[in-house]
Amino acid sequence: MTSTAHSSRSRTRHTGAAVVALTAAAALLAGCSSSDDTSDNPLAGEKAEAGTVVVGSNNFAESTLLADIYGEALKAKGLKVTYKHNIGSRETTYGLMTNGSVTVLPEYNGSLLAYLDSKAEQKSAEAVNEAAKAGLDEKLTLLESSPAENKDSVSVNAETAKKYGLTAESTLADLKEVAPDLVIGGSPEFQTRQQGLKGLESVYGLKFKSFKALDAGGPLTQSALTKNTVQAADVFTTDPTIIKEKFVVLKDPENLFGYANVTPLVYKEGLSEEGVAALNAVSAKLDTKTLLDLDAQVQLDKKDPLDVAKEWLASAGLV
Repeated sequence: MTSTAHSSRSRTRHTGAAVVALTAAAALLAGCSSSDDTSDNPLAGEKAEAGTVVVGSNNFAESTLLADIYGEALKAKGLKVTYKHNIGSRETTYGLMTNGSVTVLPEYNGSLLAYLDSKAEQKSAEAVNEAAKAGLDEKLTLLESSPAENKDSVSVNAETAKKYGLTAESTLADLKEVAPDLVIGGSPEFQTRQQGLKGLESVYGLKFKSFKALDAGGPLTQSALTKNTVQAADVFTTDPTIIKEKFVVLKDPENLFGYANVTPLVYKEGLSEEGVAALNAVSAKLDTKTLLDLDAQVQLDKKDPLDVAKEWLASAGLV
């Protein structure tokens, strides 16, 4: 599984356990660590130096790329920026955000809300952001979301798309007549979840020929779809394999798969109004197609993410 896919999947699952684990870890660390020994404490970190914006990322390729985009956009406005890349999971990064060790972090709005409140409904991107803001530590806030999303999708391979006339403008509803001829693949859980076969049937009326248990958007799924062992599969919307293998991602107008808009999470005291404006300008320009292309440059073409970030910012008129 690609690092992007793995982390994307982990963003939306086990959120309740994650909160419990974070609370337990914090209590354990408080009881076991002395004030002068924080080497084993993942949440330990010095507060950002006054006037310096610390841009962090989680430990997967897309997060690093987004952090570089944010950081270089801030530098272009004259702000002093340092980076903390590949910090780890949300449990760790959230702790570092709340104590001011990290100032800015690329987040995914729906996944963050699920982490804060696993039972929260996600009816619109705006509602998701408002609910997430309400659940955040008072020292944190979300800025404007971008249209770019990294979330589950039903994608078909090039052969299937050609056979049934499916394009990037096609929606899941367009599969209703042909689904009985198609084998769909995904993780074992995809077969029984509402954000899976259950929802595809109840929301879009899709009944597939059969289901093949694979992995969570990883190499098994990618290989099966490429080899036509399955004709449709659960693939993440910014997975570079989409470009490499010419998969067609079907639109989800009913938002069965929820929201995962790329959104800056910010430590309020650490970012000026000019910095806020710079990051909001990035969000206004970044859509899913663009992010997919940038991910492909990093993960397929093996370009340096910092170079990719700088090139895109220049092409978008943001530096």
